[in-house]
Amino acid sequence: MSFLIDSSIMIISQILFFGFGWLFFMRQLFKDYEVRQYVVQVIFSVTFGFSCTMFELIIFEILGVLNSSSRYFHWKMNLCIILLILVFMVPFYIGYFVVSNIRLLHKQRLVFSCLLWLTFMYFFWKLGDPFPILSPKHGILSIEQLISRVGVIGVTLMALLSGFGAVNCPYTYMSYFLRNVTDTDILGLERRLLQTMDMIISKKKRMAMARRTMFQKGEVHNKPSGFWGMIKSVTTSAPGSENLTLIQQEVDALEELSRQLFLETADLYATKERIEYSKTFKGKYFNFLGYFFSIYCVWKIFMATINIVFDRVGKTDPVTRGIEITVNYLGIQFDVKFWSQHISFILVGIIIVTSIRGLLITLTKFFYAISSSKSSNVIVLLLAQIMGMYFVSSVLLIRMSMPLEYRTIITEVLGELQFNFYHRWFDVIFLVSALSSILFLYLAHKQAPEKHMAP
Repeated sequence: MSFLIDSSIMIISQILFFGFGWLFFMRQLFKDYEVRQYVVQVIFSVTFGFSCTMFELIIFEILGVLNSSSRYFHWKMNLCIILLILVFMVPFYIGYFVVSNIRLLHKQRLVFSCLLWLTFMYFFWKLGDPFPILSPKHGILSIEQLISRVGVIGVTLMALLSGFGAVNCPYTYMSYFLRNVTDTDILGLERRLLQTMDMIISKKKRMAMARRTMFQKGEVHNKPSGFWGMIKSVTTSAPGSENLTLIQQEVDALEELSRQLFLETADLYATKERIEYSKTFKGKYFNFLGYFFSIYCVWKIFMATINIVFDRVGKTDPVTRGIEITVNYLGIQFDVKFWSQHISFILVGIIIVTSIRGLLITLTKFFYAISSSKSSNVIVLLLAQIMGMYFVSSVLLIRMSMPLEYRTIITEVLGELQFNFYHRWFDVIFLVSALSSILFLYLAHKQAPEKHMAP
C-alpha cells in the first residue's frame, strides 16, 4: 500500500514538472513562433519533467520522504527513462529534423536520420575510451556505460558555465567595474551621431540631384556603347557632374560609422542607468553580493588548483566538514549529524533552484540568439539534450554535497562509476574556464574606455 502511495506522489510531481516544462516551452521559447512540432514540445517537457524529478528525489533522500525501496525503484526507473531519451530519442529526432530541412533528402529522411543517429552513437561510445570513467566488467547497454559518457559531457558543460559565471557575476554586479559616464560624454557622442547623419543626408541629396541632372541632359539614355565607351564612362565624368561611385563609397562608410556611434550611444546610456541603479538600496545589495562572489571566485579557483596539484577529492561533504571544524575550534557541544542534515537540505535546495533557473535563462537567451523558423525545432531538441545531460551530471556532483548516509541509494543506482574522476575533471575545466573568462573580461574592460575616447 505504501508503494502505491509513494508512486502516486511521484506521478503527481512528474505531471506538475511536465506541465511547467510545457508552459515554459509555450510562453517563453516558442512564443514568437506559430509553427510548433507537437513531438518536439512533448520531448522537451518530458526531459524537463524527469530531470526535475531527479532533483526532487535528492531532496527526498535528505528528508527521508517515501520508503527507501520506493525511492530506489523510482531512482532506477527515472534514470533509465532519462538515459533512453538522451541517448536514443533526442539524437534521432535531431537528425530527423535536420534531414527534413534538406530538400534533396526529404524523401529518404528516415534512412538518413538513422544514419545520423548511428554516427552519433559511434562518437558517443568512443567518447568513453580516453577517460577512466568505468569498470570494464559492465555490459554494453548497462546504466553505468550510458551515464558515464553522459556525465563527461554534462560535467564539462557545467564546469564551463560555472567558471564563466563565477567571474562574470561579480563583474556584472560590482560598481567598481563600471566606467564613469557623464551627460557630457553622451551629448558629445550624440552630437557626432547627428553630424554623421546630416552628412549622409547631404551626400544622398547630392547624388539624387546629380542623377536628376544626368537624366535631364540625356546622359542616362545616351551612354557610349562598347568596351572603350564603358572604360571612358568609368574613368571620366561630364564637366560639372558628380562622381557618383565615389560619393556612394563615402555614404557607405558614413552609414557604417553611424551604426557604430549608435551602438556606443546605447551602451553609454545602459552604463549610466547601471551607475544610477548602483546608488539605490537594491543596487548596493547587489554590489555587496558582487564582493562576496569575488571572494568565492578566488577561493574556488584556489581550491580547484589545490585539488588538481595534489590530486585530491573530498571524502566528507562540505557542510559536515565545516561544522566539525567550527565545533572543534570553539569547543562547544553541538549535534553535528542533526544540523548537517538540515543545512545540507537548504544548501542542496539552493543549488537545485539556482541550477534550474540559471540554465533555463541561459537556454532562453541562446535560443533567441540563433533560432529561426526552420532551425527552431532542431535547436529546442539540442537544448533538451544539453538540459538533460546537465541535470544528470548535477546529480553526480551534488552527491558529494550530501552527508554520507544519504548517498547510499544514489550510489547504488548510479553504479560503480569513478566519482573522483568527475570531480577532478570539473576542477580542471572550471579552472580553465575561469581563467579564460578573467582574461577575456579584462581585455574587454580595458578596450571599452579607449573605444569611447577615440575621436
